[in-house]
Amino acid sequence: MDFQYTEEQQALADLAEQIISDQIDHASLRALEADGDRVHQPTWQALATAGVLAALLPESAGGAGVGMVGVGAVLEAVGRHAAAVPLYPTIVLGGLPIAEFGTTEQKALLPKIAAGELVVSAALADVGSVEATTEHVLSGTANFVPSGLDAQMVLVPASGGVYLVDTSLSGLEVVEMKTTSGYSEGRLVFDNLQLTDADLLGGSVDSSQHQWMRERAEVALCALTTGICEGALSLLGDYAKQREQFNRVIASFQAVSQRAGDSYIDTEAVRLTARSAAFHVDAGHDAEGSIAIARWWAAEAGHRVVHAATHIHGGVGVDRDYPLHRHFLMSRQLELTLGNSEEQLETLGDFLAR
Repeated sequence: MDFQYTEEQQALADLAEQIISDQIDHASLRALEADGDRVHQPTWQALATAGVLAALLPESAGGAGVGMVGVGAVLEAVGRHAAAVPLYPTIVLGGLPIAEFGTTEQKALLPKIAAGELVVSAALADVGSVEATTEHVLSGTANFVPSGLDAQMVLVPASGGVYLVDTSLSGLEVVEMKTTSGYSEGRLVFDNLQLTDADLLGGSVDSSQHQWMRERAEVALCALTTGICEGALSLLGDYAKQREQFNRVIASFQAVSQRAGDSYIDTEAVRLTARSAAFHVDAGHDAEGSIAIARWWAAEAGHRVVHAATHIHGGVGVDRDYPLHRHFLMSRQLELTLGNSEEQLETLGDFLAR
């Protein structure tokens, strides 16, 4: 199978890389963190103005139809620069499901998504923790919602279907969850929130929606991890070529070069398996096995790459005045999002045993 990008996908990836690299650097992210903000608005708006967000949507929604491969290409650029933009939740968790399953009224939100005016997310981590009565009254809690504090709309899988919920509604409280990685997520607390049939994604219960959303979310996490590994590997290489010990740059030491080489191989494995999973999803194949393989590599190899980069940097690697810590923290959070490596092995084992 050919995992090369099409001309349209490559052009979109190049455009996203140019925008993000022009807007995002260590100084701008430090300023963002100092202000207590979570989204780098200049970058987010630049991506919208250039048409990147719109292009990631399906052709039926006015997009370029680049599929999950194209979405993954842009997410690699986001991970490469540890960019603080809600592209993963807004496009993958929100925009794509709405474009695929939404009613006419729900699809009317897509132009706002494309314009960067609407942040959308989904509560996929705690499926089954929100109960819905036959009268569409929601109760319960959904944890670890990406960009949950910034999202105006959230897709919530519940016992009665997947609901598109306005986070400003009375009966819903959004609480900040401070994770060990430092990247905040949202906890949605439902207190007898009254909804209607019109709030169901697609206007009716569809048991296939959650699996469809989950598959694309996991492919996107692998693409993000690919970019994170690339960014960490780039910092590793630059540092190893400059840092001197015993009057020699440390890149010339065999142990350092071997570990850097292993990190390169791991990064390529993450990239290959992530793109393979995306191609299978776009082709309409049964992608469960390829996604489990990609998720395992993203969790295991991604862990190794950021740790190797940190170790080669020494004390500098854990200094928050140096950019590597962002790649490390993002990798650790993504490693555990929607299931760790052991869970992926279990999923893969069940798939192979059929």
